[in-house]
Amino acid sequence: MHTTTTAATPTTQFLSFTLGGLEYGLDVAKVQELRVLKALERFASDGEIIGGVAVSRGVVMPLVDMRAACGTAARAPDPMTDVIILRLSTCVMGMVVDGVTGVVSLAPEQVSPVPGADDAQVDYLIGLGQTGTRRLILVDIDRLMSVRRPRQDGARQVA
Repeated sequence: MHTTTTAATPTTQFLSFTLGGLEYGLDVAKVQELRVLKALERFASDGEIIGGVAVSRGVVMPLVDMRAACGTAARAPDPMTDVIILRLSTCVMGMVVDGVTGVVSLAPEQVSPVPGADDAQVDYLIGLGQTGTRRLILVDIDRLMSVRRPRQDGARQVA
């Protein structure tokens, strides 16, 4: 994580974004760039979260539509729909979200465990960040993008 020290208090910076009315945060150091989603070239069948491909700095990458992954109804992109280009430990990919809301710096005391998240199925949740009245669900984006879920035919696939 991208940690900075200010007045002897280390803080971590998170890029905040919205999905389905909730606000999330991911380590800003994982962000390569931000783009507005103008069109989503689909190559997967309905119900798949891989929503298309994009080219960024000469790299062809998958676009994961997190709106579909979170169970919100598929809809056409609007001017607020953003793509976060991520540089993960295993690849570069784009993540479609409802919108990016900014960068938030959080000290360790501003992050608390997620209630009921003891399950290994959600080990990608870092905690809940709070600054003022704002609450962010903090995710480890490398872990989230490597989560495997069973397919209906019994095989395993990446979510």
